Amino acid sequence: MEKILIIDDDKDLCFVLKRFLSKHGFEVLEATTGKLALEILETVEPDLILCDFRLEDMSGSSILKKIKEKNPVVPVIIITGYSNIKTAVEVMKLGAMDYVTKPLLPDEILLTIRKALNSKVAEDKAAVGADGTPAADSDVIKEQEKLALIKAKSNIEPGGYIFGDSPDFKNILNQIDLVGPTNYSIIIYGESGSGKEVIAQEIHKRSKRANKPFIAIDCGTLSRELAGSELFGHEKGSFTGAIGQKIGSFELANLGTIFLDEISNLPYDVQVQLLRVTQERKMRRVGGTKDIDLDVRIIVASNKKLWDACRAGHFREDLYHRFNEFQISVPPLRERVNDIMVFANHFLTATNRELAKNVKRFSPEVEDVFKKYVWHGNLRELKNVVKRATLLTEGSVIDIKSIPFELVNYRKLQFENTGEPVQVSSPREIVTSASQPAMREPGLKSVSIDAEYEWILETLKKVDFNKSKAAKLLKIDRKTLYNKIKQYKDLNNQEL
Repeated sequence: MEKILIIDDDKDLCFVLKRFLSKHGFEVLEATTGKLALEILETVEPDLILCDFRLEDMSGSSILKKIKEKNPVVPVIIITGYSNIKTAVEVMKLGAMDYVTKPLLPDEILLTIRKALNSKVAEDKAAVGADGTPAADSDVIKEQEKLALIKAKSNIEPGGYIFGDSPDFKNILNQIDLVGPTNYSIIIYGESGSGKEVIAQEIHKRSKRANKPFIAIDCGTLSRELAGSELFGHEKGSFTGAIGQKIGSFELANLGTIFLDEISNLPYDVQVQLLRVTQERKMRRVGGTKDIDLDVRIIVASNKKLWDACRAGHFREDLYHRFNEFQISVPPLRERVNDIMVFANHFLTATNRELAKNVKRFSPEVEDVFKKYVWHGNLRELKNVVKRATLLTEGSVIDIKSIPFELVNYRKLQFENTGEPVQVSSPREIVTSASQPAMREPGLKSVSIDAEYEWILETLKKVDFNKSKAAKLLKIDRKTLYNKIKQYKDLNNQEL
């Protein structure tokens, strides 16, 4: 039986992983600190190590170096919630076999583990040059870096995607089937969290480029200074801090598809560089002198109409027309009420696999709340709510107690905040369950408590409801966090 050591300070995650991997025939050991892990490695030789990149007592880089000092050949898979290029390259350079990003998907992590355990022969081949002599270490590192870059930027989710039953989404599916096999550039419009990137992935899967890279870039995160380098790469010494050659996103996506999300946020001077790429299908690295030929399909997305940005002088009209060979508009979830439970059940199935649970359905009250909520964060928000509710549910049915306070009491809160009456279409629209918060008399203290609760809730969501990590982010000790949660629970009779 192959032995796996899990190193993670999240006890809940350790429990879930141990349960899941044990069911698949692995012997699992666990350590919640780097120090404990190193003590275990003094007496145990695991076949593989799963290690969180950020431990409370040790950084991912430090623990990885110490692991490799004790056992240079053991495959190490890094778990990280920070899927970025710097992390990917760093862990590969330090000797990690691979890495996975949170939230962990059962099929993905199982596949990654099995690949790692069976990769010794492949590794030996990769370390030998074409003439049969050992390859230079620098060549191996460069190839590892390139693979890490592509993986860090490629966000195709395993397990596929589902589409709703509404006429709007059926129309989108027809459009994807129609435009997928072509080489058209496409603009996808939709609110944040509405699934624009996944639709771009589906287009890629239906194209002749399906087995080539899909590279996704969020233009909203690119600074004016580094946007050109991120997209087109740079040569060593081309600017202060350019200590080596960098491969840009377009070069990584060559022969495949590049997805530029929130394209309207791209700096105007970088739009000029992008225009040449779309016109001539050539690019030049920052500081470079040679043109690089490109064969890449471009899909862009925006939450605002690009034509409006053109008229306001924020987006180049010639670039807009280059992209606008085809358009797809994704309606927000609140306009597709019939799709809400389709997606909710899909996310429930996926979360059951992830947590090795068997929650079967949502109660009628929960379905009613879901259908009446506005879903500001669209599918992304719905997915997070379902994941949290599944984790909190002990039985086979998700009931109202497992649903966040702000969803259940959304219309009450709207009334309290605006003073405007809310239209009620059914008696169940106003939640009367005794398990729900009683409305307090408005006052400065209640506003302060509510604001504090919202901040705590948002922080807990960011760390998948790990209270130790939440307390650290909130800069309070864990006992204080528990006391604040209890205070809110006592005031509202509400579970957090």
